[in-house]
Amino acid sequence: MALLVYVDDLVLTGNDRELCAQFKVYLNNCFRIKDLGPLKYFLGIEVTRNEKGLFLCQMKYALEIVEECGLLGAKPVEFPMETNHKLGLATGKLLSDPTQYRRLVGRLIYLTLTRPELSYSVHILSQFMQEPREVHMEAAKRVLRYLNGNPGQGILLRSDCDLKLLPSVIQIGGHVLLPEGLLLVIL
Repeated sequence: MALLVYVDDLVLTGNDRELCAQFKVYLNNCFRIKDLGPLKYFLGIEVTRNEKGLFLCQMKYALEIVEECGLLGAKPVEFPMETNHKLGLATGKLLSDPTQYRRLVGRLIYLTLTRPELSYSVHILSQFMQEPREVHMEAAKRVLRYLNGNPGQGILLRSDCDLKLLPSVIQIGGHVLLPEGLLLVIL
């Protein structure tokens, strides 16, 4: 069983349905929870389940970013970044207000959760957060034009894969969740 907690949102999953049901009853007794059924959307991540497995994507989020930057109708590109870019050597004009660039790159960083092919491009763009130049913003807009061409790409977690979650010790306040699923209360 695995429990993902973000502020007041929870995702509970596991192979033992009875154990999950018992845990939901326990949580409801402690906190009065509302069971929304099978996971479909969580923190901007869309979840689709079929016989092949779980498909995770952020299409809505990607399109929001593209639209916010006014590039929804822009011509798509095949690759998110030029292969021989010289962004590290850029000497052009600094952006007068770097806030939009920083926000855009921050949103792109979150998008890499389900779009690992963007990791290199976003890594490069994130190096210029302190003093972004116009050429850096143009490179970021190229990533958006790439997204515009395929906003629904994502990650398939295959059902025939032997994927295992390895537990770790997690401390929340005075409570420690142990790998065996035991709860230790520290007074």
